Amino acid sequence: MYYVLDGHDYIYDIQTITQIFFPNEKFTRVERPDTHGLTAVSVLTSTGCGGALYLNGHITEQAVMPLPENSGACDGRVSRTPVADMFSGSQEIRRRLMVTLFSACRAYTRQNPPWGALTGVRPSKMARLLLEKGYSRSRIIDDMERNYLARRDKIALAVDVAAAEKDILNRQPLDAFSLYVGIPFCPSRCLYCSFASYPIGGDSSRVDIYLDALERELRAIRDLTNGRCASAVYVGGGTPTALNEKQLDRLLKSVRTLFGEPLEFSVEAGRPDTVNTDKLRILRNYGASRISLNPQSLHDDTLSGIGRNHTVNDFYRAFALARAEGFDNINTDIILGLPGETTSHVEKTADKLLAMRPENVTVHILTIKRASPLCETLGRYSPPSVGTLEEMLGVSQRVCMESGMSPYYMYRQKNMLGNFENVGYCLPGKASAYNVLIMEETQSIWAAGAGAVTKLVFGDRLERVFNVKNLRDYITRVGEMIKRKEAWRTADTDSARN
Repeated sequence: MYYVLDGHDYIYDIQTITQIFFPNEKFTRVERPDTHGLTAVSVLTSTGCGGALYLNGHITEQAVMPLPENSGACDGRVSRTPVADMFSGSQEIRRRLMVTLFSACRAYTRQNPPWGALTGVRPSKMARLLLEKGYSRSRIIDDMERNYLARRDKIALAVDVAAAEKDILNRQPLDAFSLYVGIPFCPSRCLYCSFASYPIGGDSSRVDIYLDALERELRAIRDLTNGRCASAVYVGGGTPTALNEKQLDRLLKSVRTLFGEPLEFSVEAGRPDTVNTDKLRILRNYGASRISLNPQSLHDDTLSGIGRNHTVNDFYRAFALARAEGFDNINTDIILGLPGETTSHVEKTADKLLAMRPENVTVHILTIKRASPLCETLGRYSPPSVGTLEEMLGVSQRVCMESGMSPYYMYRQKNMLGNFENVGYCLPGKASAYNVLIMEETQSIWAAGAGAVTKLVFGDRLERVFNVKNLRDYITRVGEMIKRKEAWRTADTDSARN
């Protein structure tokens, strides 16, 4: 597919909107609409914004909007709105460019994506900021519908999540930080996975060498945070419980020794085939207060097809062991849209899962990631229709709500089927603060391990520090990553002094 930018260079925004309607396409920038194929055109002039689609060089659909007056959002026909109050002139111009192209694509494809022209991973963040400004729920819904052409039920979900997040964030200690520890090992590679993850195999020496490098980075982070206790710790991956008992004990001992006893200590035990009583006791001994046991589906045929080396009974066994060891805050993930599954599959999974009374359920929509094996074999997979995905979402939401849960965090990803959303549900008092913090970016989160991303919050500014994903590169270059973090910390300290 081709695209033309005329009068501006907001490439990312325009590609993001186009990908909503034409996912997994390769985009090529051209100077004028191509005569053989589909071209998306975005135009900025001295008087307005416009978006159009051309087929074989001929215009098929277009939409226009005037420029905002005085760098605001009023165009002479619509009064200023809460969303407009949040945006600078350039941000508002970008919004209008995105909305006009969205309108043209919607008319051409006759699709009506549920989130409209709202892009990015955190649809609840804007709603939370508006709530903090004192705007009512109904006004936020009206405003976001008008400004982004999003569906009212989706905006209402975002506002409800934002209210729950606001309460969680208000309970966080002042000047706190959280910690992410990445373990890039798994028993096998799942069909949909694009994370930094390596089959653990039978050679434990590679894991030990990785832990040496990881502990070095963790000690550096301890020094950079002045030895303070982390507010929330999340040990993820990969699958941390893929480590053997000795390695798992070593890892958690390092984390607790260096960062004290956090208010929340979460560990991914996502693959039930890696869980046993001894490992669960190690987690308990070091104070893990929340774990994730992720079935993804409660159908053995599906699990086999997506590369999971466990059965449904393995999940039941792991869940029972966790309860026997005293874990009273267990998260379970399910994925909607897995190959071969129908709404009936999802309903059976949700019913069986919620009958076990987990404290958290995270409902994911399958995402076709370019680095995943699924993307490489996409021709063998027939994704469910948007209508079927909508049914699946409705079933999972109904079962969770009937079980006493409510939504408390939400995020979106590129190339999600149907352009929907991932939602975390929980029982009262069982929300994960870390999940909210990583989405809302109000607190610094230091991250260690291959592929980990540190997010440093400096007032209204956010800086990301990326670790390399490759396992061998991480081990050999961990010193470089430590220096990068030290540089950001030093720069912030000098800025504060001045």
